[in-house]
Amino acid sequence: MTRGVMIFLHDLVMVVLAWLGAYWLRFNLDIPPEFSQAMWSALLVVVPVQGAVFYVFGLYRGLWRFASVSDLKRILIACGIAGLATPAALVMTQQLSMAPRSVFILGPLLLVLLMGGVRFTYRAWKDGHFFLRRTGVGMPVLIVGADETAMRLIKELEVSRVWRVVGIVEPGTGQAGRQLGGVPILGGIEGIRGHAERSEARSAIIAMPAASVAERRRATEAIASAGLAAMTVPALDDLLTGRVAISAIRKVELEDLLGRDRVDLDEAGLSGLLQDKTVLISGAGGSIGTELCRQIARFNPRLMVFVEQSEFALYGVEQEFAGRRVACVIGDVKDASRMQAVCAEYRPDVVFHAAAYKHVPLMECANAWEAVKNNVQGTLTVARAALAAGTGEFVLISTDKAVNPTNVMGASKRLAEVVCQAVQAQGSATRFVMVRFGNVLGSSGSVIPLFREQIARGGPVTVTHPEIIRYFMLIPEAAQLVLQAGLMAARDAEGGRVFVLDMGEPVKIVDLARDMIRLSGFSEDEIRIEFTGLRPGEKLFEELLADGESTLSTPHPKLRIAKSSAIPDAAWLAELEAWLAEPWRDEAAVKAGLRRWVPEYRPAAN
Repeated sequence: MTRGVMIFLHDLVMVVLAWLGAYWLRFNLDIPPEFSQAMWSALLVVVPVQGAVFYVFGLYRGLWRFASVSDLKRILIACGIAGLATPAALVMTQQLSMAPRSVFILGPLLLVLLMGGVRFTYRAWKDGHFFLRRTGVGMPVLIVGADETAMRLIKELEVSRVWRVVGIVEPGTGQAGRQLGGVPILGGIEGIRGHAERSEARSAIIAMPAASVAERRRATEAIASAGLAAMTVPALDDLLTGRVAISAIRKVELEDLLGRDRVDLDEAGLSGLLQDKTVLISGAGGSIGTELCRQIARFNPRLMVFVEQSEFALYGVEQEFAGRRVACVIGDVKDASRMQAVCAEYRPDVVFHAAAYKHVPLMECANAWEAVKNNVQGTLTVARAALAAGTGEFVLISTDKAVNPTNVMGASKRLAEVVCQAVQAQGSATRFVMVRFGNVLGSSGSVIPLFREQIARGGPVTVTHPEIIRYFMLIPEAAQLVLQAGLMAARDAEGGRVFVLDMGEPVKIVDLARDMIRLSGFSEDEIRIEFTGLRPGEKLFEELLADGESTLSTPHPKLRIAKSSAIPDAAWLAELEAWLAEPWRDEAAVKAGLRRWVPEYRPAAN
């Protein structure tokens, strides 16, 4: 017998009990014989009529385990209709005269109580309200937040054998002494140490997915200061899309403290730019390139062409996008014939050029010429191949290190920007745009993985200088804003713009190290910080605008346009190409050449 049939039979039994109970109440527990006979006779009509109504209203499609207010609403409506249909059916069978009028009121009320009560009792039992609710099962934990998210979390954790919610700490004030879901609100977050001691909690869960980064950071710092383990619920986007449940609790990560408010994208515009289009991504296996592929895939392009020099990196991104329409191309962006062949074959509508050498110290000395060749010649090669293939938009991923550069990597990226502008100035039908931003958390070569590894080894955590600061953003945010810049390029009649991302406030690297140590559950006494001195080509702070630049606003609040100096002509570009075609050069020759091509380049004295 199926579950649906069993539930249907159950409800028919409830119909019988409600009908008998209505008579029982009407006659004060003593039913006269003549009415008793009519009561039993009427059941032959009442049961099939009301059963048919319940079936029509779909009362057997839901699961009792998840009985909700919407299920109760259906029961109320179904019982109301059944209550009206019953006397009508009794009139048709000439049995209405022996049925007291009050039975037709009491019957539906009792039926709602019986049908709804059994369903919600079953759910309460399955949810553990009868046995597990705060009876010592699980580790005591505090919840930070006193809104709907906290309420949902409390409900889900009531059946958990891992956690036991013992109190709520609110980020604001004014609700202390009240309760949320049966859990007491203990007070404000500034008193979390005392709340934890009194409740014997050793962990706290931040249930504020929609809160600003500043609010989450304040909560995390208060939790860490109290010696508690900081946990958090998933991000708001993940909860809204249903990718994860609210009970998927995890440790607070550095990204939660340094991340920024969500990016509002022009979804309709980006669909027009990318949907059913061929999109080529160079450096597709890198951290930024792979995230770009993920973001682009959301808009259902006709084909994504992954260009990557590293076989291992290309294999990884190919596996991630298995089942989608992709083309995986092994190739060096400096190889003109290869890039021309690729672009001629696939005819990309949009190109995102993310391939670059980006590690400042590695590119500073013996590898300086390779950095220039890859970052400058590679950009020019891909740009010309895209131009010949009729590409509509070409987006160059640049860096804040291109501003007043003090290292070879930054100078080469600045030169790559100018190269794109020079190609645009020659009457190119392709619209070129450069997007300049700072460090991204967790990207290959960033300081975050290094710090994690050093903390795992027990320290020390190495920081180059106590005053060194950097701009940071999350990889998804950077990729989303790159796409938005590409859309603006498509709408720009001129092209050749340099877009600057809003990077927020710069962060001291030493503060970053302290945050990571604290989030890992250690103190600076246990994991010490060691200063090692600035590395080759490194400077204390990065800039987003050169001395001679200013910015113009754009329709997007996190994107601005840098007003650059004069753009070089075709003769300048031809002379640069001749320099790039020369054989290998040593560090001194490379830096001398860069000073010529990038006047604002000032090599750091390391």
